[in-house]
Amino acid sequence: MTEEDILIRSAAREDAEAIAAFNQDMARETEGIELIPDVILSGTKQLIENTNLGFYLVAESAGEIIGSLMVTTEWSDWRNGQFWWIQSVYVVPAWRRRGLYRRLYEKVKALADTNENVCGYRLYVEKENTTAQAAYDRVGMQETHYRMYEELKEDVDFTKN
Repeated sequence: MTEEDILIRSAAREDAEAIAAFNQDMARETEGIELIPDVILSGTKQLIENTNLGFYLVAESAGEIIGSLMVTTEWSDWRNGQFWWIQSVYVVPAWRRRGLYRRLYEKVKALADTNENVCGYRLYVEKENTTAQAAYDRVGMQETHYRMYEELKEDVDFTKN
């Protein structure tokens, strides 16, 4: 298949298992953790079914999903607009370094162009994932001066112990 044969589209319910599997692979590759399959599958389905939470895009070639990303939103009172957060980016190994992320990102931007509330795009990336950082640089994204902090509620369990 060539790059011309790739379809970038919104994810549908039947894509949930592939996306959940991608998220498991990504967690294993980038953080060395094992996600609980039922939790990630349920979370994936929840987002696909509730578009007020965000959306997934998938890249498809010959009927096979070869990449995906998730978009969620954050309201910026400073800018009176939404940032679209790009998360859970995954491209199957055989399709890496072939411009697939660029195609997915361009689709995100095209969709945002039809939404006057969107003011920009953000993502976070593992500090050691220099390959992904280079890809984000190549599409015009820039590292910010912010650091990210989090605290999970005690009963949140998403990894295998």
